[in-house]
Amino acid sequence: MLLDIKALTHQYKDGKNKKSAINSFSLQIKPGILGLLGPNGAGKSSLMRILATITKPTGGEVYWNGNDIVESPNSLRHELGYLPQYFGVYNQLSGVEFLRYIASLKGIELAQANHTIDEILNKLNLAHVQNLPLSGYSGGMKQRIGIAQALLNDPKVLIIDEPTVGLDPHERNNFRQLLSELSGDRCIVFSTHIVSDIESIADRIAIMQSGNLVKAGSPNEILQSVDDKCWSLTVKFTELAEIQHRYIVSHSLRKGDFVELDIISNFCPDESAVQRTASLEDAYLYLTSNNAQQDMIVEA
Repeated sequence: MLLDIKALTHQYKDGKNKKSAINSFSLQIKPGILGLLGPNGAGKSSLMRILATITKPTGGEVYWNGNDIVESPNSLRHELGYLPQYFGVYNQLSGVEFLRYIASLKGIELAQANHTIDEILNKLNLAHVQNLPLSGYSGGMKQRIGIAQALLNDPKVLIIDEPTVGLDPHERNNFRQLLSELSGDRCIVFSTHIVSDIESIADRIAIMQSGNLVKAGSPNEILQSVDDKCWSLTVKFTELAEIQHRYIVSHSLRKGDFVELDIISNFCPDESAVQRTASLEDAYLYLTSNNAQQDMIVEA
């Protein structure tokens, strides 16, 4: 199974002007979890809508197992599950009623739908609330219902856009564990701007900035981008503003008149600085910073 994105571009109108959301984006997506990471406005949602066959790109191609989904979207739709960033539910319906309604829209026969819904509700730990109205569901429960509707047709491609926004830490952790359990032989594309959402579950990571693919690879390959660029430095608190202006600071901890800093820099920022172990957060901040992109070569 392969989702193959080739030189994808997308523009949209902003008043009388056209703006680019995606610029010549190329990437191959195989079974497992791809974490699509980037700040707000990087073009992640535009890409997800194209992959979900909702939006047609301005240029480029997307192939699912050799079939062009831009020209023939139905070649993917029957194997696609999609949870958009803003997922609405009918609050007056119960969980099971809502899933039956979505199943009917997907053309799934009632007997098969009921069997599938029972399995999914049990798997997602929602069986005990299936007859309660969705208006009483927590944020995490509504997200699980969102995943449930995306799984009704047992999709081979699962597109999930910013699913953890608004969830508390416990619900976010549960959601990550759920995605790990669902991956198997599915291609899961998980879009987020929160590094911790993907660092423990993604098989591969693709980082976007300003519509461009900055870097793609395994978590270890992403970390290698900053392996020799991470430093610890303690300075006076009065020097903090200047340090933040000159360097990328990924973490700071104030201790009285001093502050301990984690800095990302191409060179040693001070003779008293000590090299430290890089984190995925460091790599993300570095790869999406202007100074890193000046001579960045995409590795997809």
